[in-house]
Amino acid sequence: MPKKRVLGCSFPVLIGFAAGFVGLLIVGVLTGPMGKNLLGLPAWLIPAKPHPELPAEVVFHLFSFPITNSIIATWVTIIFLVGVSFLVTRRLTLVPGRRQSLLEFILEALLNFCKSVAGEKNGRRFFPIVATIFLFVGFNAWLNLLPGYGSILLHTSEGEVHLLRGANTDINTPLAVALISFVFVEYFGLRTLGFRYLGKFINVGGLVSSLRLIMRGKMKAGFSGLMTGLINVFIGVLETLSEFIRIVSFTFRLFGNMTAGEILLLVAVFLIPWAAAVIFYGLELLVGFVQSLIFAGLTLIFMTIAVAAHGEHSEESAHH
Repeated sequence: MPKKRVLGCSFPVLIGFAAGFVGLLIVGVLTGPMGKNLLGLPAWLIPAKPHPELPAEVVFHLFSFPITNSIIATWVTIIFLVGVSFLVTRRLTLVPGRRQSLLEFILEALLNFCKSVAGEKNGRRFFPIVATIFLFVGFNAWLNLLPGYGSILLHTSEGEVHLLRGANTDINTPLAVALISFVFVEYFGLRTLGFRYLGKFINVGGLVSSLRLIMRGKMKAGFSGLMTGLINVFIGVLETLSEFIRIVSFTFRLFGNMTAGEILLLVAVFLIPWAAAVIFYGLELLVGFVQSLIFAGLTLIFMTIAVAAHGEHSEESAHH
């Protein structure tokens, strides 16, 4: 008779996991602030009080340029992504192994996502940018959960600083990625539509035509189009503002969510170590995925809109 399974696990295994979690919960409560006051535990068992630092800490200077712990974390992410890509792709085979299959699955999923939004041609054009943003933002968040981030201390000339800090929790990194997204949106719009792309920002054609009609004495026709021309100019100003406001919204969405998650982890680990950490670490893995998908997805959507003819979608986008 087959054994009963719950959530894909046998009943004894599930009981073992539940007992382990309850044990961690009890240990967490005892080693937290309540256990410290009730039992008088030694200091080395008590986690340090959370002390989040909003600005990144300077670790050292390189040619008078300050290198912060978030910049070092960014380098770690880049080295990790480049290293994994090199190890997986140096011996590609027709019958892929596990690592090659996993990488191909991720990249194929991202490529299909791009093509489903932007169409076959534009999807392939946008894929390198979208995939890079997704992987960079995502692994910045996930590597931040590893031991060493926020726990390795160095003694420098400026005092005691942390060696590593999640890059997404330093506002400069989300701002840099937002600027890259902005630049490529405008680049693809100009490359595809040429100067026609600037028409949605500088739309004075109707206003100039109306003024010409008024100067020629055609007052009725000129004044009837004057208001429409002014509205088009105002819409162009709004379009210009929206492009730059997008940089701000991209930056603070990522920075706010990642910083809030880091502070939540610090507080949870301080109040109930071990058990709370397991729950919130899992939550942060999900948040990192969602934020990277949102950032990359919005970049893809805005690039798709940018290459569409003004006032209408491109034929491929409409088809999909």
